[in-house]
Amino acid sequence: MTNFTIASFNVKNLIGPDQEYYRFQSYTPEEYAWKSDWLAEQLQTMDADIVCFQEIFEEDALRHVIAEADADGIAGNEAHIPGPNKRYRRKAIFRKLAYRPYTEAALAFAPNSNDGASGKRRPGVAILSRFGFVYEPEIIQDLSEPVEIDFGPMGAGGGGSFTLTRLSRPILKVRVPVGDHVVTVFTCHLKSKLGEFVTPAGADAPPEIDLTDYDPVGRALGGLRSSLRRMAEAWVLRRAIVAEIEAGHPVMVTGDFNDGEHAVSSEIISGEHPFKNYAWMLRHDAETPRDRYTEEEDTQIREAIESVRLHSAEKQFVHKSARDMVYTAAFGGVYESIDQIYMSRHFLEGSPDSIGQMDYFSVLNDHLTDGSHAEAPYNKLASDHGQIIAHMRLKD
Repeated sequence: MTNFTIASFNVKNLIGPDQEYYRFQSYTPEEYAWKSDWLAEQLQTMDADIVCFQEIFEEDALRHVIAEADADGIAGNEAHIPGPNKRYRRKAIFRKLAYRPYTEAALAFAPNSNDGASGKRRPGVAILSRFGFVYEPEIIQDLSEPVEIDFGPMGAGGGGSFTLTRLSRPILKVRVPVGDHVVTVFTCHLKSKLGEFVTPAGADAPPEIDLTDYDPVGRALGGLRSSLRRMAEAWVLRRAIVAEIEAGHPVMVTGDFNDGEHAVSSEIISGEHPFKNYAWMLRHDAETPRDRYTEEEDTQIREAIESVRLHSAEKQFVHKSARDMVYTAAFGGVYESIDQIYMSRHFLEGSPDSIGQMDYFSVLNDHLTDGSHAEAPYNKLASDHGQIIAHMRLKD
């Protein structure tokens, strides 16, 4: 058996000191030192073999955090892990307590094509792997062929259409050799729920951002734009996932989905949930009320859906442990999971394509606060997301 862990970590705006990433927002050297120290400590606690990061403005800043985690972790090992002269050095407890540095690990960084000048920066994503990578990492953001979404005929004027030419943030795809297998890993950071507003010609800013002249209809339209973009980005990711699964590759998908597990965008990524029995359904080509799918076709349909469906690590954990809540984000008193680890059925025990299973799922969320909490400013320097880790076991 080969054990490995995979994690998703939205670090919240990682960039070096004295650099304005968003308008009037930057870190002093002291704030940056505090933030990098906190991130390094979290990275040590996670101690994951594969870490998928979101909100990375600079690769150098991330490398600095990783180096800091290694330095602290190695120092901790020297202080707490018994040397070869101790007869009890082989006890399992010390293997679990030991920090494994990322000295030989591979790092892939996907900068954001929308990144701009000071004050108008846009973050990318990254993947850190102790196992290295097979082939070159791939970045999906600028689409060679635009996604044309035709809403179909709805009367004489037609149903309209929606076109996507670039994602708001990159999707990063890598192939990781783990034991006897190669796992395709995607990480993403889909468009947030913040409204997208258009600046009219000759204006300095969109009128909807002036809250003293509140425009509820215009702001609702901004939310519609965001939702359309997020769901279109989810479809682009889904297309890439299905291509990998159909090529026979095990797939894991991580990241900040900016939506809960049952949101439309998340269900686009994970795929349809099959009905229990299609034999009672009217056929697509029915000519009489009695034309139903056969038992054989029912089996065929459900297998076609299941073979490309993804499964939530969090949901598996909840089912196994009988726990009723996991959350990775908190805002305005609402606690929800918007960071996810999904996996193809290759990682489900007992599935036809099984190569292993998830043994445990953990979340680091004690640092989360919301705007009503007295310590809310702390989140500027920490992260406003919990970190999630799936503990996997593969067959050899």
